[in-house]
Amino acid sequence: MDYFAKKNQGEVCVKGTNVFVGYFKDPERTIEVIDEFGWHHTGDVGMWLPNGTLKIIDRRKHTFKLSQGEYIVPEKIESIYLRSQYVHQVFVHGESLKSCVVGIVIPDVDVVKCWAVENGIPGTLSVLCANSQVKQLIMDDMLSWGKEAGLKSFEQVRIIIRQF
Repeated sequence: MDYFAKKNQGEVCVKGTNVFVGYFKDPERTIEVIDEFGWHHTGDVGMWLPNGTLKIIDRRKHTFKLSQGEYIVPEKIESIYLRSQYVHQVFVHGESLKSCVVGIVIPDVDVVKCWAVENGIPGTLSVLCANSQVKQLIMDDMLSWGKEAGLKSFEQVRIIIRQF
């Protein structure tokens, strides 16, 4: 799900006296959802259809937006990267001021150790974590799974932080 303003996709905002005046006795929450121009940010992600109707396609809390305007669904990316035999856990993160996503990866220790032994790479877990071949192996495999699953280039992680 790559929500992009150029495709008429984005957060649904509504305004009007009949819409929403705020949360009862909770001005802090009200400020979070009503902007300075009076628009109520619903938290839904919508898409305008050719016939002029609005289709709700996701929730904003499930997404984040990169600096170029693309919306990212981290759960989708994480589920794809978890297909890699070298990945035990993964967390995908992005920020609105950045143009790429970052992954924090916990490798599958047994699989990585086995690969290292087969490839003559000795060392403790911390040594393997710092090894450039191991880093490249994990990154290449994740990117391969992402490409096979149809992730767009901006959905693919550019930086991974490995944790053992």
